[in-house]
Amino acid sequence: MNRYKDVHPEEKFPPRCIIYSAAISLIVYPISGHWIWGGGWLSSLNFHDFAGSTCVHMVGGLIACLGAAMLGPRIGKYDKNGKARAIPGHNITAMALGVFILWFCWFGFNGGSTVAMTTDADMELASLVMFNTNLAAAVSTVVAMIFTWLRYGKPDVSMTFNAALAGLVAITAPCDCVTPVGAFFIGLVAGFLVVLSVEFFDNVAKIDDPVGAVSVHMVNGIWGTLAVGLFSNGGDGVAKGLFYGGGVAQLGIQALGVVSVAAYVLVVMFIVFKIIDKTVGLRVPAQVEIDGLDIHEHGLASAYSGFAINDMTGMDMDVNENTDLGEDDYAKASKAQVDAAVKVVNQKTVVDGVYDTGMHKVSIICRLSKFDALKTALNDLGVTGITMTQVMGCGIQKGAGEKYRGVEMDANLLPKVKVEVVVSKIPVDAVIEASKKALYTGHIGDGKIFVYNVTRVVKVRTGEEDLAALQDVE
Repeated sequence: MNRYKDVHPEEKFPPRCIIYSAAISLIVYPISGHWIWGGGWLSSLNFHDFAGSTCVHMVGGLIACLGAAMLGPRIGKYDKNGKARAIPGHNITAMALGVFILWFCWFGFNGGSTVAMTTDADMELASLVMFNTNLAAAVSTVVAMIFTWLRYGKPDVSMTFNAALAGLVAITAPCDCVTPVGAFFIGLVAGFLVVLSVEFFDNVAKIDDPVGAVSVHMVNGIWGTLAVGLFSNGGDGVAKGLFYGGGVAQLGIQALGVVSVAAYVLVVMFIVFKIIDKTVGLRVPAQVEIDGLDIHEHGLASAYSGFAINDMTGMDMDVNENTDLGEDDYAKASKAQVDAAVKVVNQKTVVDGVYDTGMHKVSIICRLSKFDALKTALNDLGVTGITMTQVMGCGIQKGAGEKYRGVEMDANLLPKVKVEVVVSKIPVDAVIEASKKALYTGHIGDGKIFVYNVTRVVKVRTGEEDLAALQDVE
């Protein structure tokens, strides 16, 4: 299959999206939904899916899995040896907001599926549904946080948020027919399952799932559907599950439903994806992918306007023979240790016949976590004009080894800040000494300081030049 269809790079909103959406809306969800909710053959067998673990989530997750497998991984996702590379999301805050919006709305998804609250029985059922929904999500979230903490050395924020959704997906089918104890264990399993599933698809199946949708919706949709056959206590007219003395009958019906719906969805959507691939193309050209689909399909320079580099250097790098200088106290460190940790590079006094003017630009590369300390130290000297820029770079320390969704991040380039000041009356050596003291931690990579001669300065507003232009007081 040709994954890269030769289409014009200026193609606008692609017809592949319309074909895909139409197929799902017309021939996938309506038919599988009828089987379960519309009086179809699965409904007649007493297959139970209260609010959509299979009907909604497994179907969508399965289509995503099939599509991702046929599409292939993003450029750069795997190295030449097939090892997965982490491609982190651009905004964890937006992710958190989205998860909590979904969590809140799930009370409507599940609680509203009672379709009535006119009697005491209706309200009692709705309250049980909403309590179970919240409990399963909360348990799954905490379990995944602790599990990733133990597994990766630090709690994985992205995986923890996915676990919240995994718990919600898993409880969606059985929320009306299980006790809170059952909801607890359903969420418990979901918390482990989402983490292990993400690792499996990344590292074993080699299916590139950027947001973990397959693990959240398909895998936990299946788990939630089967959980009916395990934890049902006979409530809401559902047969009792295995753990409540009902045997394997209901579990077998649930498994039959999962397999039947999955088979139908896979066959139909494989045909749809093949048609898309052979006609308009399933995947954009490589250059369009590298440039960004926002540019070519939506006319946007970037969907991530204002995107800023996040500082990771506050996370300590592993101390080793390459970075540890043996002393983390600036007052006790030798000159050689200080010079190795915070290097100073001076421009020569005379360059191409230009002599020292008495004005110098000091450019300081350091960790963002040290910016406040550096700013305070410079202000104490009387330096008031500071320019700060976020940059990327690394030295011999080679970056910090961090993990995202269990995958080692390629962190050869570390986020840093570049602080620039121009001084005349304040001695350059005083600026250097104050900066070194503020930045020093005793490790290579604490920072680097560059000193340049400034040949001319012009203040635009007044027209003043050189030393006069550098004075803040009129």
